[in-house]
Amino acid sequence: MGDSPALNTKFTPNCTDRFHFIGIGGIGMSAIAYILVKRGYQVSGSDISSNRGTDQLQKLGVTIYHGQSAENIDLNSAPQVVYSSAIKPNNPELQIAQAHNLTLWHRSDLLARLIKEHHSIAVAGTHGKTTTSSLVAFLLLQGGLDPTIIVGGEVEAWSGNARVGNGTYLVAEADESDGSFVKFYPHVGVVTNIELDHPDHYHSLEEVIHTFQEFASHCQVLVACLDCPTTKAVLTPHITYSLHDRSADYTVKAVYYGGDHTKAVLVEKGEVLGEFRLHLLGAHNLSNALASIAIARHLGLDWQTIQTALPQFQGAKRRFEVRAQCQGITLVDDYAHHPSELKVTLSAAKLQGRRVIAVFQPHRYSRTHALLDQFATAFDSADMVVITDIYGAGETKLDHLSGHTLAELVKVHHPQVYYCPLVADVPQFLQKYVCTGDLVLFLGAGNLNQAIAPTAELLHTFTQAQLNA
Repeated sequence: MGDSPALNTKFTPNCTDRFHFIGIGGIGMSAIAYILVKRGYQVSGSDISSNRGTDQLQKLGVTIYHGQSAENIDLNSAPQVVYSSAIKPNNPELQIAQAHNLTLWHRSDLLARLIKEHHSIAVAGTHGKTTTSSLVAFLLLQGGLDPTIIVGGEVEAWSGNARVGNGTYLVAEADESDGSFVKFYPHVGVVTNIELDHPDHYHSLEEVIHTFQEFASHCQVLVACLDCPTTKAVLTPHITYSLHDRSADYTVKAVYYGGDHTKAVLVEKGEVLGEFRLHLLGAHNLSNALASIAIARHLGLDWQTIQTALPQFQGAKRRFEVRAQCQGITLVDDYAHHPSELKVTLSAAKLQGRRVIAVFQPHRYSRTHALLDQFATAFDSADMVVITDIYGAGETKLDHLSGHTLAELVKVHHPQVYYCPLVADVPQFLQKYVCTGDLVLFLGAGNLNQAIAPTAELLHTFTQAQLNA
């Protein structure tokens, strides 16, 4: 399917217009659905299972269908049907919508329209999009600019992954996974870094670079990080930031990476503005913060407002999110699923001075296969590594590739690696090895985090003596 036909020049609330979302529970789909509901549209949607997003939408009056069936489409009301790249051509709802010539929108087309309507900031990059876009939105919110927000994670500051504001600004995450972000024409575009992360869509890094260059050419103002060699080599940004390159417009000095906070002194175009603090850990999050500062300053926020707001930001869910603490053991949920993300997340965890146990669920056969060698050396900062089977995310299983394959490769570089194929078995497996004081990270973009609550429940039944035995 190609681009959807244009519907209106501008979205305006009209309660006679209806939208039906196929896969409404997806983090990107639920955000768009939320925006439309808040603007007065009638919305329905379907998904295989419920989650916090579908529950929130249902409370707003959205009709949620559990499971996907042609009967979920009310042909009498002729809804406009929204789908994403995750929806397969044989989906029954998509097929009946096509058969009855209903208006079809790819999610990216709706987001492109919303971006066009606002003074928009679109955050792209292989890593750091959710934290950076959330932090930009938080700064604008604290600065009284009342932005509309569409991000790829849940943030407590606005109780979800989307917010409708009355201001002129919109902050959105520009996801490169399917290449559709080239449809966006933002006022300010951000590129945090460029790597190959979606080999199911891109055949090479060169293909990824070309797509980012196209996105960059659509931005009225481009902000980019000079610490990524690829970004530095292939883009020509209007505003730059860097933790190390003193030629950048925004950089830092006197950096301190602690176990519970990060602090640094901001240098703006050669002028020292002052110290700032973050409750986010590690160099990667300092870089994300620097990007958000650069954008906020470009949009006219004063330094004192930014300086006051930064330490108040608690991060997005599934980004080093502490989910449980029991018997002196901390259980953390993190979305890291690419070798580069694993390295920086584990490095940040090590700052706490505790024994770090990394439990990793590989995500997608295509990614695991393409980046196998990089994954093998990504766990250096962990004291112990547990690897489960691969979460396929709908991909066909590769007979020669499994979590065991990866575990054996990691063992070549790491002294303590274990293979626990089933997520359901992770809690019982961990209770044999964890000790009081450990920091346990559940890493991956799949369903590994479903093991966190059972692990916490199991650990509560053990005494400290048993755990340290």
